[in-house]
Amino acid sequence: MTSLVQHITIDCSDPYRLALFWAGVLGSSVSGEDAPGDPEALVEAPGAALLFVMVPEPRHGKNRVHLDLRPEDRTRDAEVERLLELGAALVADHRKPNGRGWVTLADPEGNEFCVECGTAERALLTGARLPVTADDVDLAVRLVVDTFAAAAGRDWRVPAGGLAWDCWETAEHLGDDLFAYAVQLGPRRPPQDREVAFRYAPDREGGPANSVFADPSAGVAGLLETVEASGALLAAMVRTASPDLRAHHVFGVSDPEGFAAMGVVETLVHAYDIARGLGLEWAPPGDLCGRVLARLFPDAPDDADRWTVLLWSTGRADLPGRERLTTWRWYGAPPTG
Repeated sequence: MTSLVQHITIDCSDPYRLALFWAGVLGSSVSGEDAPGDPEALVEAPGAALLFVMVPEPRHGKNRVHLDLRPEDRTRDAEVERLLELGAALVADHRKPNGRGWVTLADPEGNEFCVECGTAERALLTGARLPVTADDVDLAVRLVVDTFAAAAGRDWRVPAGGLAWDCWETAEHLGDDLFAYAVQLGPRRPPQDREVAFRYAPDREGGPANSVFADPSAGVAGLLETVEASGALLAAMVRTASPDLRAHHVFGVSDPEGFAAMGVVETLVHAYDIARGLGLEWAPPGDLCGRVLARLFPDAPDDADRWTVLLWSTGRADLPGRERLTTWRWYGAPPTG
């Protein structure tokens, strides 16, 4: 067994006041069990919980441990300005003319921390590809569930696009795909020569072979609930699995990022199949399509709309100047270098 970090504990003179500052930094909140004047205050946040504890002695000297922040929804410089407005103080500016570097700030009690470039900004500076993340899985599944919730009253037993399955079966298969990718990452030592030993079987001859099925009596709302639950399971596994983990897929052993990308592709293209069957419009964000193309389809054309290219790469659309694919595959092997 190993130990887990439960909290990062910070000594201070006013726990609640400092917790309010850090809750603003992390977009979180102070525990409802804490109040001004309490000897401790807790801030829960993704990836870390900060526990502020009152001590009588003042802070002396430089921090021996500090936090490094990586903004994901704004630039480093915009985040620095936001934190200064929250009450942080500038300690040292290590930004470089080429856009790299960091800024050292101090919280209201003088504890130093650094603000670095986020993933997207770093990729832009270095020319690296953006990784596919658990947040991408969440986004793809949420978009699909929200789109099709409005179509709950339509006939879901019509064929799904060019597939041999109807729209219900295709959505059911999508939820099963997300479930299957999640459980591949579950064992301490995932098998690398086969899938985790769940039983896969069709509900009818010619239907998709699944391990999980939706309860027909729950209607379309229940069907979409199973897709959302399976997507959440995959996202949670991708967030918590070691990047060094490797597991089996029919197209080759892959890593958590690869399974996240596979889950996103399954979600986007099967949503396209269902939308065609139901007569709905469906076009996911181009940047999301671009990230999964870069991860799983490294040889895909880069001179056309990313969604169209993803449909072409999965045999679902024409691309001017190129033959339509009748067979296709992706490459889930972890990137080298």
